[in-house]
Formats: sequence, C-alpha cells, structure tokens
Amino acid sequence: MISIIIPVYNEANTIGRLLTHLIENSSQKNISEIIVVDGGSIDGTQEVILDFKKYSDTEISSELLRLIDSKKGRAIQMNTGTNQTTGSILYFLHADCMPPQNFDQHIINEVEKGNLAGCFKMKFDHNHWWLRLASWLTHFRWRACRGGDQSQFITRKLFEEIGGYDEQYIIYEDNILINELFKRKQFVVIQEWITTSARLYERKGVWTLQYHFWTIYVKRWFGASADDIYNYYKKHIAT
Repeated sequence: MISIIIPVYNEANTIGRLLTHLIENSSQKNISEIIVVDGGSIDGTQEVILDFKKYSDTEISSELLRLIDSKKGRAIQMNTGTNQTTGSILYFLHADCMPPQNFDQHIINEVEKGNLAGCFKMKFDHNHWWLRLASWLTHFRWRACRGGDQSQFITRKLFEEIGGYDEQYIIYEDNILINELFKRKQFVVIQEWITTSARLYERKGVWTLQYHFWTIYVKRWFGASADDIYNYYKKHIAT
C-alpha cells in the first residue's frame, strides 16, 4: 500500500485539481491514505481541501484523505506527514505535479522488482525549447537531472534507515535525500511522464531562474551550508 504525502503552502489554485487527478488515476486498493500537510497557508488552501472532502464527485472517505498542520518547510512538512501514514511505500508529491495514469501500480511494480526508491521522468506544461530539453533529459538516471518535481517514491524501511528528510534544508531537501539514495544504488527512473507546472519559470524568466538553480547546485557541490543555500534562494528566487 502507498501513502501519498503532499506538502502545501498557499496552493488553493492547484490542490483541488491534484486531488481529483490522484483519485481518477489510481486504484484505491493500492492507496493507504493521501496526507496533505499544510505549512500555514493564508490563501484558503485548507478550505479547498475540506470542501473537496465534502463536495467532491469522486468517491473519497475521511480515512483516505487527511489534512494536517505543520511548521512551514517542505522537509519538516514531509517528515510530519510521514509520521501519520501507514503504507509500506511513501510517495512524496508537489502540489503542482500531476503523475501519470496508474502511477500507483507503476510504483508497486518497481518495488516488487527490488527498486526501493525512484521517480518518474518529468515534463513541463510549457513549450519553451529549453524546458522541453530539460524534460527529455530526465528520462536518464543521471544524478544531475534529478529534483523534487519528478516526485519521489521510497519504501518506508529505506526512508527510516536514511533518517527521513534533513530538516536543516529549507530548500534542496529533495536533492539531499536523492544523494543518499544514489550512495545506496537505490534509484530508478520510471519511464512514464509526470507533468509539472512551469509557473516559476514563467514568473522569473526561464534563463534567470535556470541560472539561479545552477548556482545553487554548484554552491552545494562546493560545500555550501543549508543556510547559505536558503539565503541565496530567498534573495534571488523567493522575492
């Protein structure tokens, strides 16, 4: 059984669509629960989730979909959500990423083959040539092509062995976990597309944002601390 954990902060415009997508593209026999972990949203995100549970046309129970509160920060939120789950496989998903049809069965198939962690290849919902190229590169297993928008599945046992997400990292927490998985030679790329929003590229500009992402990657490569990376992110991307 799979436990889906979705960290959110001010995702009122996306979370309802994602929840509908998850239910319509999976089998409930494979899903233990969907845990949405809110980091203090002020845009009505929580109300959207509660209304979804009450008025959704899809079949959903209070046991399947749960909303919990957490301190803000994806690593903290995802670890907090994991503590509320019961499934033997954890699936971490961003609110603006839509996994492929039958994503649950694809994940289970990989775990049964002995692949205990991995992601899907990813494409952006945008036609810019660089984003198309970046999307194509994600079908390779290369470490440099990985990131949280591709989603992350991992068995509970392996996740606990690693110690969960490193909560020192306000950003880049997904890459820190992926580094640990590559060290253990436990990472597979499922050859199905997850679609992610290019909204941040649209807001900041493709080349500007890509430059800052590359800079963060290089900074971390040369040993920058979690605080150094976060301060750079706040100055150049979050503003």
